[in-house]
Amino acid sequence: MPGAKKTPEPIENPYGIEALWKGSDLVARTVLLMLAIMSVGSWYIMVVKLLEQSRIGRQASTMDKHFWAASSVREGAGALEKTSPFRFIAESGADAIGNHTGLKSHIPMNEWVPMSIQAAVDRVQAKAQGGLAFLATVGSTSPFVGLFGTVWGIYHALTAIGISGQASIDKVAGPVGEALIMTAIGLAVAIPAVLGYNWLARRNKVVMDEVREFSEELNAVLVGSSGKAA
Repeated sequence: MPGAKKTPEPIENPYGIEALWKGSDLVARTVLLMLAIMSVGSWYIMVVKLLEQSRIGRQASTMDKHFWAASSVREGAGALEKTSPFRFIAESGADAIGNHTGLKSHIPMNEWVPMSIQAAVDRVQAKAQGGLAFLATVGSTSPFVGLFGTVWGIYHALTAIGISGQASIDKVAGPVGEALIMTAIGLAVAIPAVLGYNWLARRNKVVMDEVREFSEELNAVLVGSSGKAA
């Protein structure tokens, strides 16, 4: 149509991440993939741990309402969810009474029951801390992975510039800028991982305080009743 304005075609960014991927070699692409895996893994763990901690908090409220009103430990444990750590600890304490036989019978009851309950608490804590080590590792190593990609990219950029014999700003800015993107990506992966680790570790401490308080009260009930409350 005469006089109609032509729509301008989008200009492709020659210095973006896409250009970095297309122009990079195997080592640089491996670094980018490693950072991508670290980022996805970190966010996955943060979401999963947040849901897990929220579920335990809800189960703690259920425990307060149903467990202590029961006539025995096993009856109270049966009123809790199967996935509840409080049910696992309660059943471990009750099972300790029945397993106090053979050579184990030589261990005083007031020592055997706390040992069994503490072992259950340790297993709960190990599960609650699962994944946090990955976040700590990502937070501490991803900046260095990104820095390695930057050094590698700058090396190749300077090599290419030396071979071409052209060191003007338009020849230097592009390759060096693309290499520095690696450092930015490394920091973008590390910062959420560090913040997520600190936040989840603090929430984890609150959850484990609830678990330990329950275990101490359970121990007092079982030992105080000489196992009759099991």
